[in-house]
Amino acid sequence: MFDPVASDPTLSRLVDALAAAGPKALTAIRSARAETRERVWSLAGASSPDSNVQVIVDLDGVLVLAHSEKQDATATWKKTFGHHPLLGFVDHGSGGSGEPVAGLLRTGQRRQQHRRRPHHRHPTRPGPNAEEVPARAPSLIRTDSAGWTHEFVAWLAKRGRWLSYSVGMTTTDAIHHAVLKIPPAAWTVAVEPGGEIRDGAWVAELDGDCLTGWPKGMRLIVRKERPHPGAQLRFTDTDGLRLTAFATNTTGDPIAALELRHRRRARAEDRIRAARATGLRNLPLHDTAQNHIWLEIVQIALDLLAWMPMLALTGETRRWEPRRLRLRLFSAAAQIVTTARRRHLRFTTHWPWTGVITKALARLEALPNPG
Repeated sequence: MFDPVASDPTLSRLVDALAAAGPKALTAIRSARAETRERVWSLAGASSPDSNVQVIVDLDGVLVLAHSEKQDATATWKKTFGHHPLLGFVDHGSGGSGEPVAGLLRTGQRRQQHRRRPHHRHPTRPGPNAEEVPARAPSLIRTDSAGWTHEFVAWLAKRGRWLSYSVGMTTTDAIHHAVLKIPPAAWTVAVEPGGEIRDGAWVAELDGDCLTGWPKGMRLIVRKERPHPGAQLRFTDTDGLRLTAFATNTTGDPIAALELRHRRRARAEDRIRAARATGLRNLPLHDTAQNHIWLEIVQIALDLLAWMPMLALTGETRRWEPRRLRLRLFSAAAQIVTTARRRHLRFTTHWPWTGVITKALARLEALPNPG
């Protein structure tokens, strides 16, 4: 349907040329992705993450093993060898998937901070005194306990009204002793996505010495629950209940809702799985500059696999991951037929997802032409 596929040597020369350009090429690619994302989100309307109350960006690392000597490959924190890229994904919510907005290629060591802001544009509206204020709730940065450092949380807190955070925390001995002092009446029953009560799980907010040395306005919320099979417990866990904790600066919402919002960070694992299925299972090139370009190519592929469902698919099909999209949509047999000076794309009638494909193409054709 499109131009001939480039050969491997042609692609290799292109990657070498982009890598030789250094930061200039990366900046150009990221700017183009940001501009395209803004266009796609505006076309998607109610299906866009921009239509939600809050734009949520999940940060997570990906262990990429190296089976040969590659530049900057090191021993990882899991006692393997390779790299540990850090990616930021915009969460499309329960009705969609997600898309990458930032990526940083790192060595295998875990403790490297990510300071580059994700490339998405937060809409604004004119405010009093000609200031720009957020058109909705501040964007939320959500991460697991790997982000639990004074430096990272302080950096998030300095963003002020433009950024909120929800960061997982390790249950230290100090947190554990503080939990033991919480009166039974202070615990709130946890909730599930549908609003139903979570049997065997409770949440509470800590204060006092646990917040000493942390940024002003930080809230520490803990969850205790009956362990599911395979859950890791501490010897000191009270009554055999598993403890987890996270920090946030969001105010005005019930702590049970904040805890549910943080738990939804688990959807980032689905984004990581999609990235591995779209070229991030390994870094195929030797030089770090080349693998920087490769990481951008992977993100472009993930962008396309997120934007197409956002614009063309509905319902359950919006949550399909790359492997399912390839099997059901991208590998469908079709024939290009020219008749009456018009070109038609005909799909076989017995393919179970022909209706999904034709409806998706009709939705795409109905979109305004960007020119």
